[in-house]
Amino acid sequence: MTPEDPPPVEPEAEPAAEESHHARRWRRDSEESLIHRFVQVLADAREERRAEPGPIATGPSKVGRADVPVGLDLAAAWGWRLLVIAGASYLLMWLVGYFAVVTIPLAVALLVSALAAPFVAGVQRIGVPRGLAALLVVLSGFAVVGALLTFAGQQVASGAEDLANSTVQGLDEIREWLRDGPLNASDSQINDAIERAQEMITEQTQDGEVVSRVTEFGTAIGHVVAGFFIALFATYFFLADGDRIWGWLVRLAPRAARERVDSSGRVAWVSLVQFVRATVIVAMVDAVGVMIGAAILDVPFVLAIGVLVFLGAFIPLIGATIAGIVAVLVALVDQGPVTALIMLAVLIGVQQLEGHILQPFLLGRWVRLHPLGVIVALAGGVLVAGIVGALVAVPLAAAANAVVLHLAELSSSVTEPTVDEDDDGIPDEAEQGLEPPGAEEVTS
Repeated sequence: MTPEDPPPVEPEAEPAAEESHHARRWRRDSEESLIHRFVQVLADAREERRAEPGPIATGPSKVGRADVPVGLDLAAAWGWRLLVIAGASYLLMWLVGYFAVVTIPLAVALLVSALAAPFVAGVQRIGVPRGLAALLVVLSGFAVVGALLTFAGQQVASGAEDLANSTVQGLDEIREWLRDGPLNASDSQINDAIERAQEMITEQTQDGEVVSRVTEFGTAIGHVVAGFFIALFATYFFLADGDRIWGWLVRLAPRAARERVDSSGRVAWVSLVQFVRATVIVAMVDAVGVMIGAAILDVPFVLAIGVLVFLGAFIPLIGATIAGIVAVLVALVDQGPVTALIMLAVLIGVQQLEGHILQPFLLGRWVRLHPLGVIVALAGGVLVAGIVGALVAVPLAAAANAVVLHLAELSSSVTEPTVDEDDDGIPDEAEQGLEPPGAEEVTS
């Protein structure tokens, strides 16, 4: 390259720079346009949210019965109702057992009041005020029961020494039977058995168990005394002010149900009176029968055995039998096994008379309570309150049965169609000349 040569001319960069500037500007405009559209969309969405809500769609709700089989639906309906009833019954039984010191004397007072109510009415007929008549009946009943228990206690106290001697003699006879009988036990084996029994008794009296049992016995005696006075005062007030007490209880019910509550309570009371009356008759027959048999066999403690059988007969089915076993044991200790077997036969005969004649004729006719219901009531009473529960469970079940039958009868009388018909079966409409539809076509 010579100096004369002109320098090479470079290509101009302006068109390329101008082109890149236009591209950047176009991209910037595109981005601004996208941002603007996005902001506009957000603004539109915000305006839609701020706008007034549209109308709410309405229509029939789908609240019909579940599409399940009829049997399953019926079983579920019965199931939850039975669960509620069972829960309420369990809670009621628990409350009765928890407050047994109060509830049991009240139940006993109710039974005694049902027994004494006819006597109060009889004394009131001769002009004695009701309160004074109730007081006289309660005091007379207390005196009679106290006299019977006193005579029975005196008889037991006077014959206790003879019975103790007979017991020793009976134990010697048992020892001889064990040694010379089919068991052929030696004296050492018999003595070992007696020593083991003595050791068992000694172990039970150690480690403070005697003190705890004495404390429990003292508590039980306190509860019995308190329950006795509660039952005594409750019996008087039931006999003297029973109508006012029942009226107050009826007023606790709703107005629409007061009539049925009142009629149900009166039906229950009549059933309770009939049950107690029938039970007293049965108990007297049992006691007299066992006493006659014991007197013929020359068994001691005749009056005490009779009183025990009479009180035990208030527990249906099993009470008199358990009480009569005492007579059999006394006969065994005092007279020997032959007399005991005869006494057992007398007891079985009396129970057969009760079960096949007295119970069906009296309780079945007056109370209408099935034997299975008696057994279930006894079991429930024993579980809740022991012996006293068994004493009051059956009469309460009889009263409940009477109330259920009464309410069922009222319900059936309400639901029956009221069609007035005479003895000939012709409705009153025909007798009044109002012929039924279609009669004209038939007569023509």
